[in-house]
Order: sequence, then structure tokens, then C-alpha cells
Amino acid sequence: MTPKAQLDVVLGLQWGDEGKGKIVDVLADNYEVVARFQGGPNAGHSLKFEETTFVLHSVPSGIFRENSTNIIGNGVVLDPIIFEEECRALEKMGVPVRERIKISKKAHLIIPTHKIIDAASEASKGKEKIGSTLKGIGPTYMDKTGRNGLRVGDTLSSDFKNRFETLRNKHIAFLKQFDFEYDPNSNINEWMSSVEYLKTFDLVDGEYLVNKELCNGRKVLAEGAQGSMLDVDFGSYPFVTSSTTTCSGACMGLGVSPSSIGEVFGIFKAYCTRVGSGPFPTELFDQTGETLRRQGHEFGATTGRSRRTGWLDLVALKYAIMINGVSSLIMMKADVMDNFDTIKVAVKYIVDGKETDQVPYDTYAEITPVYKEFKGWNTPLSHIRKEEDLPIEFKEYVEFIEKETGVRISVISLGPDRAETIIR
Repeated sequence: MTPKAQLDVVLGLQWGDEGKGKIVDVLADNYEVVARFQGGPNAGHSLKFEETTFVLHSVPSGIFRENSTNIIGNGVVLDPIIFEEECRALEKMGVPVRERIKISKKAHLIIPTHKIIDAASEASKGKEKIGSTLKGIGPTYMDKTGRNGLRVGDTLSSDFKNRFETLRNKHIAFLKQFDFEYDPNSNINEWMSSVEYLKTFDLVDGEYLVNKELCNGRKVLAEGAQGSMLDVDFGSYPFVTSSTTTCSGACMGLGVSPSSIGEVFGIFKAYCTRVGSGPFPTELFDQTGETLRRQGHEFGATTGRSRRTGWLDLVALKYAIMINGVSSLIMMKADVMDNFDTIKVAVKYIVDGKETDQVPYDTYAEITPVYKEFKGWNTPLSHIRKEEDLPIEFKEYVEFIEKETGVRISVISLGPDRAETIIR
């Protein structure tokens, strides 16, 4: 089968929380299929329209579009309890979830003891914690690569409960190495009940479905979670997530060939944020950082934790653009910096006394950012709907980023609502 259409990809270029949910919702009008390709309920994709905010954790962000098909791909890890809670809430709003959601049989299941392992492992690290969301994501991916995992398709097997108990007993044996109190029977009944709910959905061979949709000429948008700088291979290891958050993850997480990839939309904030531990060269510890946090409402959609804030890091952004093959940039939350007299952008690093434009291998390297300063626009942006009405200082900021990265900024988001968006 040779695809007649190409699959476009939308992903984050920083440390997550770039605003992917809103952008997928905005772009979804142009796509008949939206497919999540990695991550799990550690993601929190926020969408706002009609004065209401929704946070999606496992369900693709095209769910609110009529006649859309939303695929949870094989690269995703799924917690049946969280999935049911999310879908029940959508059903109360009148969203026909069973009509719009298809789930790959090859997606792996998060079981209750995965979350216990996550908590025990994180607690044992003390000051070296990576900042896990404690949703069981890492342990589930460990079981996947260790060939121990349970998959969605296994729920249809007559011996599913035996397979579940086998994996659970392995986890209990593994947990003996930790000094960690837990209830081994916690949430089992609720989890099994949610598995029955999960089985009422259309469980599919996702790779066949996605390729069939492409062959039929339907437009498919692949939705990533977290951000490129949290990629297990190319992020700030070990302070990373457990999946491939870069563009190549769409191929592995949906079962499509690299030649199927069309546009790659890279989303970035006009500044930077990060949740949890790990390097953050442009982090601000002063009042400016606090202002960014407050004005940007920088608190995790999944964890509620305060996000660390800092200036835009062009070294890291250009790195993410390179490894993803980004063809179009999308800038988020520029309106958060409306009241700043001066805005800074890191254009190089000083590492071990030497200037560099590359992200260093050593996660623990001492990095001093080299900044370029811009005059702030000191104008509210959120009410602006036409590009020509944007202040000159903001246009200069946009033009500089485009020149430095070599990629056009095609969309500018000036607020959380669907309407607060300029398509250039």
C-alpha cells in the first residue's frame, strides 16, 4: 500500500507544556484523523473554547471536532482508570467518545503496581529525583522493552487475568528491594472494572488503520506529548521521559514509514518552562521569573506543580528543530511578556570557558547563556487578530527567531482560547 496522503506531525520543541493541546484543536479542523503516538497520562493537553477549559491526558486533542477519528497509537501507554474517568467526563458533555476514539491493540497498559514502582523508585533517589509524575509511565515502558508488558489486545484473551497476576507478582518481587510501604491490592478491582469499560471501545490494529486512512487520502495529524528536550535519547538524560518524543516517535508509535511524514509543526513558547529536575540554562530565579510564572499560569496541567521559568533558549530550540526536521514553527504565549521593558534570548552557551552553539552531552555541565536583548512591546497582544496590527517590537522578535532558526513561524498564539490565534 502506497499512501496517497502524508501524515503531518505536531510536537513540542522544549521541555513540554508548550501548548500542544490548543494547537492540535486549532489544526484539527483541517484533519479527519488525529492520532496520539507516545506518552501516557503524564501528558496534560489543555484546550479552551467557549469560556471552558478542558484538560486531556490520554485522549487525542481532536476529540471535540465532529466527524473526527481519534486514534490512541501503539506507542502510548494507557491507564484504564484514568482513561475511563476522562471519557466519562467527555460523555457528560455530550461528546460521543466511542464513535470518535479507536485504540491500538498494541498500546501497553499501566497496571496499579506500575504506579507503586514509580513512587518507590522516585522516593529512593532522594535529591536525585527526576521529577516523575508518578503515573507509572516509566515502569510501563520498562516492561514494554523488557518484554513483560500487558497490551490492550491482551484484554480480549481468555487468560487475561492470569497474565495480569503474573505481571503483578513480578512487580511485588521487584518492590522487595525498596524500603517502601504500599498496599499490593490497591485499586485492583477499580482497574479491572475500567478494563471492562475499555473493551467497549473499538480496539484496532492501529498500524493498519492509520495506513489505510492515508491510502484513502484522509488527512492525518500525529500528536506528540511532552517535549523534544525530554526525549529518552536526545533529551537531558536522565532527566527525561521514557518514550521517543521527537518526530521519529510518530513512525514507531503509529506504524507508519518515514516517507509518510509530511509537515512537521514544532511548537515553542516565546519563553521557556520546565517541570521537575534537570538542566535549564536560561532559568530565572528573580522577580522576572516569578512574573512569567504568574502571568503565564505556569502550573502543571497533570501535577499542578509550579513550572520553572526562563528566557527563550535558541540553542536548545535550534537543536530540537534539527533532530525533528521541523518545517513550520508555532509560537505560543507571547502575550505573557506584554509588560516587559526588556526581553532576552539565549543565542549561545559558555561551557568550560568556551563559547558554543551546541547543546553539550554532559547533562551536569556548567552552562552560562549568552543573551541578546530586545526592547519589549509593552502592548496587550491577546485582542489582536491581524498580523499587520502587531507592534513593531514584537515583529522584530519574531523575525529574529525566524532568521536564526531558518524556519518560518506560521502560527502565533496570543492566548488560551481558540480565537486568540493568528495564522500567518
